[in-house]
Amino acid sequence: MMGAVPAISRLFAIALLSAAATVAAGDEALNGRWMIEPLGENAGRVLWLEVSGAGRGAITGFMVGGGPGGQLDPIHDALIEGGQLRFHLERRFRRDPQRVVRTPVTAALRGDVLHGVAQRQRGALLWVGRRVPDIRDRDDGTWKPVKPVVLFGGKSTEGWHTLRPGREDGWYVEDGALKNHDGADVLVSDRKFWNFRLEAEYRVHAGMNGGIGLRGRYEIQILDDHGQPASDHGNGALYGRIAPSTNASRPAGEWQTLDVRLVGRELSVSLNGVPTIERQVIEGFTAMATDWREGQPGPISLQGDHGAVEFRRIVVTPLQK
Repeated sequence: MMGAVPAISRLFAIALLSAAATVAAGDEALNGRWMIEPLGENAGRVLWLEVSGAGRGAITGFMVGGGPGGQLDPIHDALIEGGQLRFHLERRFRRDPQRVVRTPVTAALRGDVLHGVAQRQRGALLWVGRRVPDIRDRDDGTWKPVKPVVLFGGKSTEGWHTLRPGREDGWYVEDGALKNHDGADVLVSDRKFWNFRLEAEYRVHAGMNGGIGLRGRYEIQILDDHGQPASDHGNGALYGRIAPSTNASRPAGEWQTLDVRLVGRELSVSLNGVPTIERQVIEGFTAMATDWREGQPGPISLQGDHGAVEFRRIVVTPLQK
């Protein structure tokens, strides 16, 4: 059963969507990709939406962050009524195939801004969406390294903050490594970057996983998956979007090296010295996204709420023309 939605949130959502629908453009204007900023108490992790077919026939698409789990989810039963786009997300559980969690989502345009609400179990998630920017930078050999920035060199957490203030004690430095306690908040670099090379040394404990967020939008997965088939949820993958060409993971407990190059939306990754992703285009945000302004520089972020991970070196080298 859907959890109770606070009356003030429900009324606000109804008013917001009604106002949007009264000035909406034709249904086709809903098509495209949208970077989504949560509102009010929901601020933090950001969302992403792609819509195709509106005003032309069957409506399809995908959403990140709207439902439980936050992965890239297809939208279901999409339709437009009175200028409002309605669909739902579904999450099925491998350990309990009969369990299905459905999240209704409603959105409408006001001008060129998409206003929406996702009726999640823990309450209404209100948001506004803006069209993704046209990013024209290409990794064409003209981007050159400048002075490297050492984000972590084995000594302290200086230069980092947590996504939610006051939770910095979830991360600590011990024996030259940056470590996390159970349930640690996302750790975010104070500095922001655009095009860059990132080098990291890390190790993951048995059965655990984490992630490194690029510009606070695109997650490189960290996972104990040595010996498993390569997948878009595996170690070194762009989470849920781009699988490595091969699984180059080392066993849990061993230090591993990650070398990432990001220019515009073009991504290259080497894991433990093995090229695994080569100039693949990033289609949109991943579940770890915390910064919705896709056309601007963003931070490096570390995920610490999925188990024990350690880092002993994180260096970012900006790339410039």
